[in-house]
Amino acid sequence: MPRKTQPSVKKIKSAPSEKLSASVVNVAGKVKGRIQLPKELFGVKVNKQLLAQAVRVYLANQRVGGASTKTRGEVEGSTRKIYRQKGTGRARHGAIRAPIFVGGGIVFGPKPRDFGLKMPAKMKKAALASALTSQLVGNNIIVVDGLETLAPKTKLFADVFHKIGATKKTLFLIPNDAKMLARATRNLSNVDVLSAVNVHPYTVLSHEKIVFTKDALTHLSKKFVQ
Repeated sequence: MPRKTQPSVKKIKSAPSEKLSASVVNVAGKVKGRIQLPKELFGVKVNKQLLAQAVRVYLANQRVGGASTKTRGEVEGSTRKIYRQKGTGRARHGAIRAPIFVGGGIVFGPKPRDFGLKMPAKMKKAALASALTSQLVGNNIIVVDGLETLAPKTKLFADVFHKIGATKKTLFLIPNDAKMLARATRNLSNVDVLSAVNVHPYTVLSHEKIVFTKDALTHLSKKFVQ
């Protein structure tokens, strides 16, 4: 698995506390209206330290920790003394399984371990809100309407993403039941598809554009806004 790096957070400010909204574009890339955004997710003061902690926890939880080596007590081989203690002119040795010999045990080698870290639910929510707010301030949030009416073909969706300006690394957030949208975009090299209710700060920060469907925004608000 390729090594994941921590995304940088640059020029972060707080989103205005008054009415928060974002432009809604159609599949042709034209603005057709605006949609209200919950200030609990898109209008908070960005906490850089909390974002850094959320990213560190996420990356730590991706580590498998399954590397394992055998000690001299676990490798195969005889336990008999390989030659007598004195009189040979050679160093003193016991079993052939000693770490100094080829095929012997490993000293202080890795053993399976859990690298996982935990983060309280309130801190996770606050970190997600900071990540979404930073992307909104950077004009990286795009809400698209009408994708459900398209045939689930990669070529059509690639054209739509080009028209709305999502040509670089893009996170496409969809409702849980939008299987056809996931099928149509899964082969786009610059697009990662994720259910809106499963979004986390790392994925938000590690993409240059965040594309929502209108239903995805509704599902996101229902889960994270009390």
